[in-house]
Amino acid sequence: MRFQTAVAALIGVLPSLTFAAPALPVIELTAGMHRIEAEVVNTQETRMRGLMMRQFMPAHRGMLFVFDADARHCMWMKNTLLPLAVAFLDGQGRIVNVEEMQPRTEDNHCATKPARYAIEMNAQWFGKRGLGAGTQLLGIEHAPPPR
Repeated sequence: MRFQTAVAALIGVLPSLTFAAPALPVIELTAGMHRIEAEVVNTQETRMRGLMMRQFMPAHRGMLFVFDADARHCMWMKNTLLPLAVAFLDGQGRIVNVEEMQPRTEDNHCATKPARYAIEMNAQWFGKRGLGAGTQLLGIEHAPPPR
C-alpha cells in the first residue's frame, strides 16, 4: 500500500517539475577595471532563450550573444523579468552602442552599426561605470564560435 501511495504521489508531482537547461559556457571579459563573468549563447536556440524567465543576475554577471555574422542585430525583452542594458560589440569587442531595456516588452533595441556580439547586463551597468561607444571589452577572443 505504501508503494502505491508513493508512486501515485510521484506521478502527481512529475508534471510540475522543471528541468534546468544545460549549463552554458562562461568566459571572463574586462572593461577597464571592471570584470564580467559572461555566460555565452552561441546557438540559435540559446540566443532565442537568452535571459528569459531569470529572476536574478549577480552584478558582475552577464550574457554574451555570439552571432553568425556582423549585422545590425536587435534584441527584445519578451518573457524577460529583469531590466537589462545591452551593449552591441563589433568583432574586436568594441562597444558600438548601449541600450537600456525594460522587462516584458517587445520593443526592438538594435545595434546602430554592424555588430558581431551583444552583451546583456543588469540595467544601468554600463552607464554607472562610464562605459559606452568605443569602449574595448577584453577577452572576447575566448568566446566559442557560433554554431
